[in-house]
Amino acid sequence: MSPQTLTRLLIALLTVVLIVSVGSSPGRAEQQPLRLIFDTDMGNDVDDALALGLIHALQSRGECQLLAVTITKDHPLAAAFTDALNNFYGRGGIPIGVVRDGVTPDQGRFLGLAEQRDDDALRYPHQLRSGRDAPEATQLLRRILADQPDASVVAVQVGFSTNLARLLDTPPDDISPLTGRELVERKVRLLSIMAGAFTPINGRRHLEYNVVQDIPSARKLAADWPTPVWWSGFEIGLAIRYPAISIERDYGYVAHHPLAEAYQLNNPPPHNRPTWDLTSVLQVVYPDRGYFDLSAPGRVTVRDDGETRFEAAEDGPHRYLQVSPEQIIRATEAFVQLCSQPPTQTAD
Repeated sequence: MSPQTLTRLLIALLTVVLIVSVGSSPGRAEQQPLRLIFDTDMGNDVDDALALGLIHALQSRGECQLLAVTITKDHPLAAAFTDALNNFYGRGGIPIGVVRDGVTPDQGRFLGLAEQRDDDALRYPHQLRSGRDAPEATQLLRRILADQPDASVVAVQVGFSTNLARLLDTPPDDISPLTGRELVERKVRLLSIMAGAFTPINGRRHLEYNVVQDIPSARKLAADWPTPVWWSGFEIGLAIRYPAISIERDYGYVAHHPLAEAYQLNNPPPHNRPTWDLTSVLQVVYPDRGYFDLSAPGRVTVRDDGETRFEAAEDGPHRYLQVSPEQIIRATEAFVQLCSQPPTQTAD
């Protein structure tokens, strides 16, 4: 056998081995989709809407399964708009729960899209017309968690801590014999939260909105949540801006797109909006893609005025996101490509 023939045979053998090894590797395609609960103050800023669109794009790729959306903004159209978004992506059956007696009862700038009509038909069809018709958030959370395998759920909180702090205090009931804290400890493996600030902004400490709006709940969550927590501080989303040129050019595959129209109503282009809430979603779905780094372990505490402080500790349950200039570029491109991804033709 000539050396050339032997070389060709070795190359062919190595190619077969490589194909087999890649095909049988335990990659994301062969793993179960990440079970996700999304807790949001939908309507206070457009990053919540973009984050929900991001989740739907990732679900279409088989990366996650959105189990439920719970809302901490106390306006009836917050649930209606959320349901309209879910319907736009072909998933109108996703359960939605709402806060009762929550903060920020104003309508906001884009929730009215849920009632927008063209020729007497809803521009964005949906079934849930008002949050008054939705279940209370903590009861929905208990029901969803009780039905999941142990240590299988990731919760993403991008609004106030009201719902999740209240969940911890729920007693046993006909849904589960466990308290809320016990239910979280058994069913949830990680909480990803957009809240706080961990580096100075323009040389000054920053009191972050999601924390300040409900300080008692944020303090309780930081102190009592029984699983690991990843915090995305204000500085992370501020550094990563969603480009207005994408809003203007990438959503034209339909006559009306709820993300693009919500963005324009919230703060019209050419404003490049920070991507605060999107960061918490991307990190938990792709924790090993290098979009962000994590701090050393420690614990976050919330002070009386809403300031968040992090103290390193080897056994601490908390870490916060960090981002480099190179990662800012990569995360921005990921957000643009995923948020503007067209919906699948059929619901999954």
